[in-house]
Parts: sequence; C-alpha cells; structure tokens
Amino acid sequence: MRLPDTWKNARLTVAIAAVTAAVWLVLTLFGLNGWAGIGGAFLPARLAFGGDEGMVPFWLTPLTAAFLHADFLHLAFNLLMLVFCGRPVESVLGPVGMAILYVVGAYAAAAAQYALDPTAAVPMIGASGATSAVLGAYAMLFGRNKVKLASPRLALWLNALWLMAAWVILNAAVAFAVSMSLVGIQLAAGAHVGGFLVGILLAYPLLLLRYRGA
Repeated sequence: MRLPDTWKNARLTVAIAAVTAAVWLVLTLFGLNGWAGIGGAFLPARLAFGGDEGMVPFWLTPLTAAFLHADFLHLAFNLLMLVFCGRPVESVLGPVGMAILYVVGAYAAAAAQYALDPTAAVPMIGASGATSAVLGAYAMLFGRNKVKLASPRLALWLNALWLMAAWVILNAAVAFAVSMSLVGIQLAAGAHVGGFLVGILLAYPLLLLRYRGA
C-alpha cells in the first residue's frame, strides 16, 4: 500500500496522543505520577493476591496503564512511534478499526506480560504495548518484502518479525535510559511482543471489516 500524506484521516491517532500527553503533563504538574503509577498501572500480582483498595479495577488497568508514563523520554518515544505509524494505519483502517486495534493491543500486551510472570509485582505502564499493535499492523499493511522468498506472504511476515525485534531492542534502550533516573523501571518485553503479534493478526481482518460493504 502507498503511505498516505494527510492527517485528515488520522484524527483518532492525534486525539490519543494528545490525551496521553495531557495526562502525563497534569500528573507531573501536580506531583501525582507516583500515585497514578501504582493505582492505574497493570500489576499482574493483583490478580493473584488482590489489594484493590484505592486502585483502578484490575480489568481496566491494561487500558489505564497505556496513558501513564515514567518520564518525558518514555512518553515522547511512545508517542513518536504512535503518531508515525498511527497516521497511515488509521487512514487505511478507519477510526473504528484504529480504536479496536489500540484497545485490543493494550489488553494483549497485558495478557502476554501476565503469562510471562503472573506474580510480578513491578507495575507496567506506558503506551508501548498498544503502540506495538499499531506498529504490527503498519508492518503488515505497508511493509516491503526485502527478503527474497518464493512466498511473498512469508517474506512479509519475516520482515514484520525483524521489525518487532528492532522495536523491542529500541524499547530496551529507552527502558535502560529511564532506569538511570528512576528505580523500579523494567522492560516489559512480553507486552511488546504480545501487542505486536496482535497487530499483525488484526491488520487484514480490520481492513476487511472496514471495506466489507464497499
């Protein structure tokens, strides 16, 4: 597919980025990042051990966690990738498809992270899981087959998986940079992989959903 060159069809992407930035700014200005980072974060151990007092309901935390970030670097990196990949993806899938992709990506990221360590007590925050789904869809819809194989679809999948590996490595670098100033920050590798794979799997079904009546 050809990359779109307009923002007119990416209003939801812009809105998600704006709201996410606004949440971080308000929490930072009022010194509430620490409180929000616990109350609204996805914490796998909560499902096993409870402890919901003063916190967002557990079932909602995969979504609320996507609007919370450790610091400006963490926020800027996630929003940069969201806007870069979200504009073309939303232009093709439409706002409904983009909304489904982002929300399902957030929950898939949390589920993957939970599967890796159900008793983890380290809060998971950030839009990278949901953004991974957008990146996965971007890889399938706009990726170029640079690997020479007999099957174009297999070549596309291999290129998408290479992109996923690069995405995880970049997030690891950001997590390392953030950890230099903030204690307790770790890379949620499972979340990135889970979100990305969901984006790969949903790209074409969501495309068909939008144009099935056309």
